[in-house]
Amino acid sequence: MNYTVQHIAEITNAQIIGDKNLLIKNIAYDSRIIYSTKNTAFIAINTPKNSGEKFIESAIDRGINIIISEHQYPEFENITWIIVENSVEFLQKLAKYHFENSQLQSIGITGSNGKTILKEWLYQCLWNEFPTVKSPKSFNSQIGLPLSLLQINSSHQLGIFEVGISKPHEMEKLENIFHPQIGLLTHIGTAHAANFSSEEELIDEKITLFKNSEVVIYNGDNSLVDQKIKKSYSDKKLISYGFKKENQVFIKNNISKDENIIVDYFGEEISFPAHQRDEATLTNALALITVLKELNIENKKIVEKINLLKAVEMRLEAIEGIKGNIVINDSFNLDLDSLKTALQFLNEYNKSKKSLVLTDIVGVNSNAQELYEEVSELVNEQHFDSVFLIGDEISKFSELFKTKTYTFIDTKELIESKHLTELENQIILLKGARKFEIEKLKDILELRKHDTVLEVNLNAILHNINYHKSLLKPGTKMMAMVKANAYGLGSYEVSEFLQHHHIDYLGVAYVDEGVELRKKGITTPIIVMNPEQHSYQTIIEYNLEPEIYSFRVLELFYEAVQKSGYDKKYPIHIKLETGMHRLGFKDFELNQLSETLSQKNVKVQSMFSHLSSSDMPEEKEFTLKQLEVFDKNSSYLTEKLGYTPIRHILNSAGITSYKDHQHDMVRIGIGMLGESADPEIQKQLQSVVSFKTVISQISTVENGESVGYSRRYKADHPTRIATIPVGYADGIPRLIGNQVGNVGVNKTLAPIVGNICMDMMMINVDHIPNVKEGDMVTVFNAKPSLKEFAGYCKTITYEVLTSISPRVKRIYIKD
Repeated sequence: MNYTVQHIAEITNAQIIGDKNLLIKNIAYDSRIIYSTKNTAFIAINTPKNSGEKFIESAIDRGINIIISEHQYPEFENITWIIVENSVEFLQKLAKYHFENSQLQSIGITGSNGKTILKEWLYQCLWNEFPTVKSPKSFNSQIGLPLSLLQINSSHQLGIFEVGISKPHEMEKLENIFHPQIGLLTHIGTAHAANFSSEEELIDEKITLFKNSEVVIYNGDNSLVDQKIKKSYSDKKLISYGFKKENQVFIKNNISKDENIIVDYFGEEISFPAHQRDEATLTNALALITVLKELNIENKKIVEKINLLKAVEMRLEAIEGIKGNIVINDSFNLDLDSLKTALQFLNEYNKSKKSLVLTDIVGVNSNAQELYEEVSELVNEQHFDSVFLIGDEISKFSELFKTKTYTFIDTKELIESKHLTELENQIILLKGARKFEIEKLKDILELRKHDTVLEVNLNAILHNINYHKSLLKPGTKMMAMVKANAYGLGSYEVSEFLQHHHIDYLGVAYVDEGVELRKKGITTPIIVMNPEQHSYQTIIEYNLEPEIYSFRVLELFYEAVQKSGYDKKYPIHIKLETGMHRLGFKDFELNQLSETLSQKNVKVQSMFSHLSSSDMPEEKEFTLKQLEVFDKNSSYLTEKLGYTPIRHILNSAGITSYKDHQHDMVRIGIGMLGESADPEIQKQLQSVVSFKTVISQISTVENGESVGYSRRYKADHPTRIATIPVGYADGIPRLIGNQVGNVGVNKTLAPIVGNICMDMMMINVDHIPNVKEGDMVTVFNAKPSLKEFAGYCKTITYEVLTSISPRVKRIYIKD
């Protein structure tokens, strides 16, 4: 947007007090997240539950000099006021004018589930085809949609906007503001259904958005939706998608088989690989394909775009619990659809014992008997060891749950029973409606209570792996390195996730790491890169596969194989020396090696080497020489062996820079975690790790007073200093103290002052407005990034991650 104060007042029939010629390009609605004050107005939104006018002073303190409000406050000087009758209606009226006067092709997405995912997927697929604007986050309400539309500028050619409703008659208002050319209806589920008299009324409300659309794309698996769309909009272009063959767009083949998904689009086949095959994901993929085809994107490009899709973050986290438990915390919302999603996530873990905490389902207008019969059927299929039911309503149907079941009036009663703290070596799913506050159970069950946490986004790992896979030939295998506790992220949790998504190999440094994974149920082949002599029997016992890099190691390991009584050819991996001069067989040893191998009851599963400088463009000549040596020596050894082992040499940087040398397998490490030395590749990757803590205390240090041990920092004016509970025992090196390093507070860098202590450190927050005790602090993620933090430490990202102490709580986030 780009309007003067006077123009906005004319559009909305508002009153001006102050400078009518000021320019407004942005409207801020939350004083805490104002990122720029230039050409920005703050709107004080009044709702029945809250008044934004109490935050006017905070906005002015941040530097805002244009306020949109229902009332003027004369005590604030030099402020231009736009006085409106109703702040929400003002926003809607301005957004309607702005949208209708833009030259924009528009897509409007509504439905019960999948709106945000499809919006983000469409944006990822289309931003480089057309200058595109989209709703931020889930901005789809009476306030959120207008704020989204006001982001449109003259350069945009395409707009993708979510539209959400929770009560009758809301869609009519929203359609008056926004009338998309292409309407997309996702799955109609139980969200907000309690506010409507019937499913029919809910559908009628949703499809009102398409009153002025040219094309309507909808999920035709719901027969009532299909009937209503066809009856209401027979004059429009209608396209249905779904699993039923009656749809114009559907899946032709069996989705349970490990093969490409084949989509029939009006008789035309589109084939693509799918790593996630749950119904919700594939339904969303069908909707995505249908919209892309409507926008004339060619099939080949559609498949490429699907392969590069990033995951969309939702809030479902896994935490290490007491007594060997894993706690899955999904205590944010509860309906049938989100219950199914949580149960799918639960099934990615191999633990044989599992328990469920489940509350009343709130806000769903349906027959209670039928609802809980369906819930119990879903739960019974999971074969939980124990089920804990919370709430008056669900407790009435406890007999429907075919396992050991306990009932409680509220969360407090369950806590007092102490049943949960008696569980051992289980996976515990916490699934409940917000009103029951079952997140309190997480606080009791989690192993570490430290406010400092390391958040690991598992789906970001999957995205990064899939991006690298998109650069490979279809048959090329991939090994994920999970040594050093998966670079500090948690070897079991990461390996479990990768195993679920069919990684071909896992790589560990030492035998103990592989044994731990085997004991926890990891069955994927595991290569031990540094097998120590005393560990050979353990390698055999736990079906691990050793790297063999010298004749001494080969002889000693073969002796262990003979002693074990192993009667098959044991799989080993031969390391070749190609120029790194660390470990491996040299070219002049290959004849002797082939003869020795032919005499022993072992099978060379793979031959490999390490690139020393694949991330350094200036060392390209040396890297190409390494690749040449490996190709020559591995080919020679293959010929001598008389069979063809897997060959692999490319690491993360090698995958992206030397695609022609991928051989049979590649190895991914730091690339999996979203890091690349190539800026262009970095743009394609997703951040995986977020190291966070909180502010424990804020104090004002007077002029001349010192902070911390050895008095290394002295204030030269009254300064606000915050103490945060993270120190060198958590993995923060002391060398970044004394204003060398920074952390992020409210999206602003705050310098570390004084010496870093064992368990805490101090930061200067004098320049950060509205900061308070309990606020989140980002050690690294976006600001500062992991790479920037490594720069403070004068090291590489690997060292930063592997230095994070085990006492830091790991939280695993899945979309």
